[in-house]
Amino acid sequence: MLSLRRRVRIETERMTLRPPAHSDFRDWTALRAGSAAFLTPWEPAWAQDHLTRKAFTNRVYWAQRALGSGSALPLFLIRRADDVLLGAITLDNIRRGPSQSGTLGYWIGEPFARQGYMREAIEAVVHHAFTLRDLSRIEAACLPENAASRGVLEKSGFKYEGVAQAYLQINGRWRNHVLYANLRSDRRGRTATGTG
Repeated sequence: MLSLRRRVRIETERMTLRPPAHSDFRDWTALRAGSAAFLTPWEPAWAQDHLTRKAFTNRVYWAQRALGSGSALPLFLIRRADDVLLGAITLDNIRRGPSQSGTLGYWIGEPFARQGYMREAIEAVVHHAFTLRDLSRIEAACLPENAASRGVLEKSGFKYEGVAQAYLQINGRWRNHVLYANLRSDRRGRTATGTG
């Protein structure tokens, strides 16, 4: 299992999903900076040093430790055709024992939004989590008004479960989030989407 954690590569139709590397710094910084206005309404406030090399180096080291311990699966989305960084997806808070679950988070650069990349990545990570990591439940949350995120979750097999009050600080304010989950053995059928 240790080698599986350290050498994670998930291949999809158009992408390779792999852990971040120190050599990704310039591409990551350029994509995040260029997509800042697109991303910041949906994310926790960026630290002042968010786009610095030091912060990115810490992110890479965190990813290596998380993979080594099995607590998270942080992956960059790399388009195979031209080796371009598109965004990132992380299966975090992986819990074992009776829970066997994790929490999914993701972002995509503005130039690559609404082209099906994130759906492709989500479906690949969910498949990996259920078949190779033996997880039973994957959770995700987003702001109620984030129609794009809700849509990609629903198209990827996630089902609406409710609203979490003051779930995360987004852009400096505690915000309610709608909760979704994907179950390995899901007998729930289709569920009505909440309006949160």
